[in-house]
Amino acid sequence: MKETEAEVTELQGLLDAAYAQSTEHLRNIITDPRRLDAGELVRVLTGMCTLNLATVTARGEPRISAVDGHFLHGRWVFTTSGSAAKAKQLRRRPAASVSYVDGERIGVFSHGNVEFLTPKHPDFAQIEEHLTNHYGSSPSSWGDDIVYLRLQPHWMVGYAFDKSAVLKE
Repeated sequence: MKETEAEVTELQGLLDAAYAQSTEHLRNIITDPRRLDAGELVRVLTGMCTLNLATVTARGEPRISAVDGHFLHGRWVFTTSGSAAKAKQLRRRPAASVSYVDGERIGVFSHGNVEFLTPKHPDFAQIEEHLTNHYGSSPSSWGDDIVYLRLQPHWMVGYAFDKSAVLKE
């Protein structure tokens, strides 16, 4: 857990606002006993999580792909090749949806805008250090045009079918 108390508080505000504006259908599935709060999310979203990343083409067609996601400071971060279709789409249309689903165990769903992080960004060094520690090498060393991205969510909910089992792990 790398989140500060302020980041957890901000994340909780985001989760509460998203849940409050959610449809009855979603609230019937993600009932209060199954709803993960910010403190619980940062406890269970450690290490690498395979994310489903949804982007949009220039013709407005949806595209989905998978990325290695890391939940850092209450935000999803990931890397990809700058020549990948998803990177090109996100440069032009930064709106994206991200989900992390592990069967019925846990689901986290987010909508927001993706930002590209360059080495000049104040958070870049810490993110690269985390990723390097995880993978054993810097993602920057994997190719000539690796881009670092972070989803700035405006909507997010977290779900666990059996919250007590997830939190025991």
